[in-house]
Amino acid sequence: MSLTLKLLTIISLLSISTFAKPATTIDEKVIKYEKKRIASNSRYKLQDISIYLKQEIPLKGWTGYVLQLSLNINGKDVKIKDTLFTNGTAISQELKNVKNGKSYKDFLSPEMPESYYDDEHFIAGNKNAKNKIVIFSDPLCPFCIDYVPEVINHVNKNSKNIALYYYHFPLLRIHPASDTITKAMIVAHKKGIKNIVSKIYSAQFEDNFEADETNQQKILDAVNKVLKTNITLNQISSNKIAEQIKKDQQLASNMLIEGTPSIFINGKVDKSRRKFEEIK
Repeated sequence: MSLTLKLLTIISLLSISTFAKPATTIDEKVIKYEKKRIASNSRYKLQDISIYLKQEIPLKGWTGYVLQLSLNINGKDVKIKDTLFTNGTAISQELKNVKNGKSYKDFLSPEMPESYYDDEHFIAGNKNAKNKIVIFSDPLCPFCIDYVPEVINHVNKNSKNIALYYYHFPLLRIHPASDTITKAMIVAHKKGIKNIVSKIYSAQFEDNFEADETNQQKILDAVNKVLKTNITLNQISSNKIAEQIKKDQQLASNMLIEGTPSIFINGKVDKSRRKFEEIK
């Protein structure tokens, strides 16, 4: 179990609670409640807490909060985000639609800053286009393998009107082999190799190795064959490559992304993953 999951499990005293004392604002009530939860465990020391995101959700009277927490856990500094919902008199960590079982957390998403539209992540279309599409993906995610090429093809057919950006978000717990692939993709990009994402997603790596493969050389051999490169283990082990992946993961975290593929269209998350078809 991850440190974040352990933390949220341990400090979760009640799944839903009422506010004990009045506060000046609802925001203050939420902060006070979270501080009380954290203080219930002596191993956790709260260093800072702030409201990262506050949005109304499609449930009358309820608002979702994403809190940014800076904690010290047994001497280690940790930063995590936690989600709460409130209607002003009650508060809950989770809120689901009784008809379809979907979590209202899915409705919480910040507006994407324009800084995400940079040259480093641009892969197709027209950089100056009004319409911007951003994808966060894992090259071994089964759904992504079909989905990402579909989006790329659509952008290529409408290249004057769309700019497409790709961010690395390998899910290493379930696809360890994605680590080597992702690092090789970054190295290839720096070498000026074209159409890297399209080539990788159409490679059918399952013929060469499983998603849980940990033999880096075996994985790299398959990638080199697809990209027609001679990338080495030494090159993908560079600190700069690791920093690039870490940066992409942080940018994904800032957008509250937890899975793949995640797609943003003109700054807004598209949970349906189909709105790109409307842009032509």
